[in-house]
Amino acid sequence: MRFAVRHDHANDLKPRRRETERMRRGFERVRRAEQEYARGLRGIARHIGELVRGMAPDTPDDIAEIEAQLRSYGDIITPWAEKHAARMIADVSRRDEAVWADLAKTMSRSLRQEIRSAPTGVLLRGLLEENVHLIRSLPIEAAERVHELTLAGLTNAKRPEEIAQEILRSGEVSIGRANTIARTEVARTSSGLVMARAVHVGSEGYIWRTAGDSDVRQSHKKMNGKFVRWDEPPTLDNLTGHAGQLPNCRCYPEPVIPEED
Repeated sequence: MRFAVRHDHANDLKPRRRETERMRRGFERVRRAEQEYARGLRGIARHIGELVRGMAPDTPDDIAEIEAQLRSYGDIITPWAEKHAARMIADVSRRDEAVWADLAKTMSRSLRQEIRSAPTGVLLRGLLEENVHLIRSLPIEAAERVHELTLAGLTNAKRPEEIAQEILRSGEVSIGRANTIARTEVARTSSGLVMARAVHVGSEGYIWRTAGDSDVRQSHKKMNGKFVRWDEPPTLDNLTGHAGQLPNCRCYPEPVIPEED
């Protein structure tokens, strides 16, 4: 997340160097929250792998039992999912709030108060519910994958050994999914908080910023440095959303705040 002050002309969107540096550091701190969140989700994924390997999928009954165990695991982890998701959201929110508080030192008292009173509660409650669902989806999706592999094996006349090998990769597949969830949801939480606070103080939009490395998608690279209105999210690769709110997106919005009178 970065910050720019909008001056008299709409095209004058150069960020103040000191404020930009503060926001860059804030963005790096949010990335650390992603690492912590991913670590916990990978633990769930590894347990999925252990559960599947502990029940060799040799017969149809074995495969049915694996499916049942994975679905049951999705229910068992619900309390943990609620705590882990809440911890991530609180962590990102705290880091974001600290950056805004630092920036607010150069603002008027009224604008500082506006930032503090931004309506983020509804946003955070929605994000918590969605993240709990996503965490629980790890074993559920693994169960669905086992079911689909079994059906595909029957349809395509695959050998049982081939089906078993693919089923045994369930933990590996879940780890990849866990990393994607962590990257996407931490960025989405951070971007959503920036938007809520910026819009509340009168911001009309932001400057799209990328992570600036070789992994940035071409469509996102083209957006770097462009001004985007909050009420007009762009459509990239058939997906519509703001910086940081698209799957696997590591971009972030640099809000453009109206100049104070």
